[in-house]
Amino acid sequence: MFETIVRFFQDGGTFMYPIAVVLVLGVAIAIERYIYLSVAKVSNRSDFNRLIPMVRKRDYRSALKYANQSKTAMSSIIGAGIGRLLNRQPRDEIEYAMEEGLMEVLPRLEKRTQYLATLANVSTLLGLLGTIIGLIAAFTAVANADPAEKANLLSQSISVAMNTTAFGLIAAIPLLLLHAVLQTKTNEIVDSFETAGVKIMNLISERPDTEKA
Repeated sequence: MFETIVRFFQDGGTFMYPIAVVLVLGVAIAIERYIYLSVAKVSNRSDFNRLIPMVRKRDYRSALKYANQSKTAMSSIIGAGIGRLLNRQPRDEIEYAMEEGLMEVLPRLEKRTQYLATLANVSTLLGLLGTIIGLIAAFTAVANADPAEKANLLSQSISVAMNTTAFGLIAAIPLLLLHAVLQTKTNEIVDSFETAGVKIMNLISERPDTEKA
């Protein structure tokens, strides 16, 4: 099987190499992004679980201190809102601060993920370009060949030229799937930020038990 793969790669011509580079680059980006997003999801959840009890007890200064010391996006967003709260800002200003914090961390979550879709398109186009150039070379060679060998030579040349299109699609399909997986993972983290913001605002808006009594 390994020999078949090597022969398939060699028969495709020079365009197989840039497609392979695109595939390796895309996989490297996908692995880096998946690790980053997985770590971010766990750390953000951990910080949220630590901040919620402080906000519930209305220990806002301790919560702000913890948020400022932590480097997670969750702490940054919640800390922005608590900072406005301690400055006696109205509810709208607190919400704006948390939305602004979300906008600041969003680019870090989406960083390089969009490259996967671009690399998938580039891989497909390189495959098509390699096939077209291969077909041009094939027809040029057939034009100068012996009439008895034209049919056989043309079929072989077309088969080789089509290898680049096949390899381009082989590289593009996984990259598109990886892009979809990472985009879904990013959206889940963003949704968790929005949910956390709503929970924090609800806790802040609640009156203490003494006031309810």
